[in-house]
Amino acid sequence: METNSSETCPLYIAGTWRTAPKHPVLPVHNPSRGSVIGGVPMCGAAEVEEAVAAARAAFPAWRDTPPNERAQVFFRLKILLEEAFEELCLGISIEHGKTLSESRGDLRRGIEVVEFACGIPTLLMGESLENIARGIDCHTDRHPLGVVAGICPFNFPALVPMWMWPVAIACGNTFILKPSEKVPLTMQRVIGLLEKAGLPPGVMNIVHGGRECVDAILEHPDVQAVSFVGSTPVAREIHRKGTSHGKRVQAAGGAKNFIILMPDADVDRTVEAVKDGAFGCAGERCMAGSTAVAVGEAADRLLPALADLVSSMKVGPTDVKSSQPDMGAVISSEHKSRVSSLIDAGEAAGAHVLTDGRAVRVDDAPDGYYLGPTLIDHVAPDNPLMETEVFGPVLAVMRATSLDEAIVEANKQAFGNGAAIFTNSGKAAREFRRQVSAGMVGINVAVPAPLAYFPFTGWNDSFFGDLHIQGKEGVEFYTKRKTTTTRWFSFGDGEVWAK
Repeated sequence: METNSSETCPLYIAGTWRTAPKHPVLPVHNPSRGSVIGGVPMCGAAEVEEAVAAARAAFPAWRDTPPNERAQVFFRLKILLEEAFEELCLGISIEHGKTLSESRGDLRRGIEVVEFACGIPTLLMGESLENIARGIDCHTDRHPLGVVAGICPFNFPALVPMWMWPVAIACGNTFILKPSEKVPLTMQRVIGLLEKAGLPPGVMNIVHGGRECVDAILEHPDVQAVSFVGSTPVAREIHRKGTSHGKRVQAAGGAKNFIILMPDADVDRTVEAVKDGAFGCAGERCMAGSTAVAVGEAADRLLPALADLVSSMKVGPTDVKSSQPDMGAVISSEHKSRVSSLIDAGEAAGAHVLTDGRAVRVDDAPDGYYLGPTLIDHVAPDNPLMETEVFGPVLAVMRATSLDEAIVEANKQAFGNGAAIFTNSGKAAREFRRQVSAGMVGINVAVPAPLAYFPFTGWNDSFFGDLHIQGKEGVEFYTKRKTTTTRWFSFGDGEVWAK
């Protein structure tokens, strides 16, 4: 489907917003209503070439800008983001379908990365050692890579792009951003604020498009590094293709995050946390707790309360401030159909649906893309629900007789983003933390996503690359080290030193 909407997103190249003529335009929807709110051009190699040329031209001056001056841009941006906070959050809810509370969390986490970037003078400090041999000193310092790029998914319109460009730009690089074609509006607004904060033209550039645009970024010889977040099959291909063209690549993929429920877990706090972990953001996040393993008597203690809580959740439109539901729509009608078909397949394979979101109806938004929260018990290891990342409001519940058995089931799956355990036993928590094959672990925390100053450490098929997004690893990714070894043989010409 195409649209000729006059609200087509512009490109941002060399400090200028401009249209992209002669390209197909895809609609941007409000998932709460199923209505078209704009359009996004499907650009190609020519626009990428222009953006790279602008970034390349801006790089020398930006690289030579002192780090404390670069940091000042981000201090000013932080103020502008706070002033526009509520307006930006409502925009996220409109184009994505998140609740307003979830949109606030999305943008707040993005602002925290901006705050981290404000500390770039300290983060870029090198190391030195005097007299490594007689009369010889050695020191290292960090240098930006040049032109770098970010390719983003739809599920966090603010946070995921801001995982990338604040750190990259603060380090002295110039940037090409390709937002998701499903949610391009948020970054358009944020980059407008970045422009007001005083970022020089060409340091940040935005292109839009699909595979042709992505391939042009991955193949361009002047793009030094690429950051990507998306599904595992695409992440694997992005990493393969980018590295084959000599680039650094960090590619975060999908997940199948397990939550282990122990018999001694606090019932009220656990079911509330599991509900939020599974159904927050309609399950459309790579840290969603999509699979629970109830150990021993935990199922009898926890599942009735969890089912009651899930059944009481209100689903509805998120584009009106005055009336907010517990959960919003999924991103598109196609995604709604995909998730529904996975629930069908899971039930057909013998799982028991405790709360069924397939039949949810929202009377005041009948065209929205709604699925209710779905809780499915007795999911076997070979159930179709266990073979893929559902990425929707579905919590599959397995049964286990021991913690060891639960950990074995968690470690069978190919992913390795997050895992959590709910227990009052320090020994159980310690064994779980040591043995589970996941890069981010929660102890009585359902979504153990780290803050901006820690890396987002996915393992296994959840990440392809060597240096993770966020934190000091992000600084490492966007810089290269230079080591200088120095020896002086004399004081130099003249008598100044003698005197």
